[in-house]
Order: sequence, then C-alpha cells, then structure tokens
Amino acid sequence: MADEPTRLPAARDRILQAAADLFYGEGIHAVGVDRVTAESGVAKATLYQQFRSKDELVAACLQRRAEDWRHAVAEPVLAISGPAARRVGAVFERLGEAFAAPGYRGCPFINAAAEYPGRDGPVAAVIAAHRAQVRGLFADLLAAFPPARRAALTDQLVLLYDGTMVGAQLDQGPRAAQRAQAAARHLLEGPRPRPR
Repeated sequence: MADEPTRLPAARDRILQAAADLFYGEGIHAVGVDRVTAESGVAKATLYQQFRSKDELVAACLQRRAEDWRHAVAEPVLAISGPAARRVGAVFERLGEAFAAPGYRGCPFINAAAEYPGRDGPVAAVIAAHRAQVRGLFADLLAAFPPARRAALTDQLVLLYDGTMVGAQLDQGPRAAQRAQAAARHLLEGPRPRPR
C-alpha cells in the first residue's frame, strides 16, 4: 500500500500524455475515454478517479500545454534583452521551431476552440487563460511603447500569432514563422529602406 501515492501521479501522467497525444493527433471528439485508457494502460475507474469527465481531462491536457508554452516560449523570450522587435521576433522563431517538428497539427488551443466553441466550461476557461498568457507576453515585450500604441500593437501581434499557427498547419511548414517575423518587424519598426 505504500506505493499507492506514487502510483496515482504516475497513472495521471500516463493518462495526460496519452490523451494529449491522441487529442492532438486525431481530434478531441474523435477520441473516446476507452481509447485513452487503452493507450495509457490504466483502468477506466482510475481515469475517472483523476478526472471527473472527459472535458476535465481535455482541460488538464491543455493546462499542461499552457505550462509547456510558458517554459518553452514566454520565459526564454522574456529573458532576452534588446529592442522590442528583436524580442517579439524571438517569439516567431520559437514558433518556427515548433512548426518544423514532425507531427505539427496546429495550435492545440485553436484546435480545441474549434471543437468546443462555447465560452463556458473547463475547456473554454483554459483556452481563455492561455489567450491571456499570449496577450500578456506581447504586452510585456512592448512595455517601452506608449499605452495606446502598446495596446494596438498587442492586438495586431496576437492576430499575427494566431494566423501564423493556422498558416503553418495549412501550408505544412515553418515558412509562416519567417513571414510573421518580418511582418512583426514591419509593425514595430516600419518598412526597411531598400538597398539601391
């Protein structure tokens, strides 16, 4: 019985990993809890001890993705010094790395929002919180701008960020990140003079 406390977190991790991979690879509504339990190697009762519903499981998977995003994108970019254009460009560089990874199927939050279009429930709450994280990152990177300009640029960069992920999914490649980086630079610095 002494192993019970260590077994439950391990089971939870296996469930979350299997569910996240399946939901991302095949779609949330296309994957049932039976499939998640089979892939994770846990009993259905164990899954429901950890998560009261499939929606709660989806929300937990997205919450883990949001934490991964914070560690892989937000924290490293915030640690970069220099002008806003350079720091914002680093966000799109990190996206380009994700786009080049095998199995990229778009933004898990955009994908989940397409399957859960409402604004209520645990899934919508995690999506909204992540959207606030993304918006907050750009706002922090633009701290040197006057407030009205900062707000307008934040809105534009969030739209560019979203469009970049959708473009990369549809076009199947990392070029969208390079184009977005150039567009972000144009927004922040204005057009560059052409060489004569």
